[in-house]
Amino acid sequence: MIEARGLVRRFGERTVVDHVSFSLRPGEVCALLGPNGAGKTTTVRMLLGLIRPSEGSATVAGVSVPGPAEDHARLRGMVGLLTETPGFYDRLTALENLLLFGRLYGIPQPLLLKRIEGHLTSLGLWERRDDMVATYSKGMKQKLALVRAIFHEPDVIFFDEPTAGLDPESARVVRQLIASLKRAGRTIVLCTHNLAEAAELADVVGVLRSRLLAFGPPDTLGRAAQAPLCHVVLTAPAEGALRVVRQMEGVLQVEPAGPRLAITVRDADVVPRVVTALAAAGFGIRDVRLHERTLEDVYLEAVGADA
Repeated sequence: MIEARGLVRRFGERTVVDHVSFSLRPGEVCALLGPNGAGKTTTVRMLLGLIRPSEGSATVAGVSVPGPAEDHARLRGMVGLLTETPGFYDRLTALENLLLFGRLYGIPQPLLLKRIEGHLTSLGLWERRDDMVATYSKGMKQKLALVRAIFHEPDVIFFDEPTAGLDPESARVVRQLIASLKRAGRTIVLCTHNLAEAAELADVVGVLRSRLLAFGPPDTLGRAAQAPLCHVVLTAPAEGALRVVRQMEGVLQVEPAGPRLAITVRDADVVPRVVTALAAAGFGIRDVRLHERTLEDVYLEAVGADA
């Protein structure tokens, strides 16, 4: 559904996006993570055909980017976009705004009204449909923009910070909506700073800082990026246990700290053998814990290593 091939974007002498390549199948959710200025929004704009790549190409929903103007126009009817700072006509009501944009998509009005009512109701805005958008809070405008991004039922949807400015309850509703879009087979690119949100919603995560520093399922990125770390707490100082552990196959590094051993292992299967060897050597063991590396660990390591 999305295939990016060596996308590059330069602004003058500055390279903002540097040879980014990835692919997404229908129904997959990709979370793009990165600090401000990392090139996330620029990458999305290239995929949408809004700006032309300096190098490289992409295919989105079967449409080649870059391509002829008529193909780009067709692409915009097949995708949805939620920007971080959505724009509306403040002197029109919420309903008038959505009807206007719906007509631009060519949606028949009876069907459009039905879709608008359903989405506004699910997001708690139906009772405010006749209020001018100027009276809306930032969070309400964000919800309204979310409806605008999906009411034409696009195959591919791009969300840029979809829960920014929302209270926790509203953010939960938006995450549930994104999950339902995924279940309906939509392909979604989610630009976010919220690592918990990415871990909850995404099938694959990309850490972007001009280049794509890491890409893969969130539950495997940690295992791929670094060997597991196990903490073993003994009943006595750990210095004597070093000789036992260091010579074991699969143990990569051992650091003592009082009664605690921090053991870097090749994989989690090594840990039971370490415990068995220590017990057989007469060392009392109080606690054993395998450190679960989080998406935050992967993100900070990737970005920090590239700084």
